Amino acid sequence: MSRKQFKILDQAELELDDAFDYYEYELQGLGKKFIEEFRRGVTRILNHPYAWSLIQDNVRKCVLKKFPYNIIYAIENELVVILAVAHQHRRPDYWIDRLKILKL
Repeated sequence: MSRKQFKILDQAELELDDAFDYYEYELQGLGKKFIEEFRRGVTRILNHPYAWSLIQDNVRKCVLKKFPYNIIYAIENELVVILAVAHQHRRPDYWIDRLKILKL
C-alpha cells in the first residue's frame, strides 16, 4: 500500500492553531513541541492509516503521545481527511457534523 495524502479541514486547522496558542502562552516553546507531536501523529497515520482505533464507521482516532489530544480522521478514497484536533477531555463527538462534507 502506498503512503496516503492528507487534507485538514479548516475547523481542525483552527483547533490546531488554538492549541498551539494555548501551549505557547503557557510556556514559550511548548506550542512548537505540540505542533511537532501533531506532525508525528500525522506521519504515523499516513504510514499506517488503518492501525488506529475505529470510533465510528470510517472514522478513526490517533492519540497524541505527549499531549491530551486526538487526531480524528477519516479515509476517503486514497485521502486521509483530518476532521478534528480534539482535546481528550472536552466535548466528545462535537465534530460529528463535519462528516457531512465527506463522500463516504
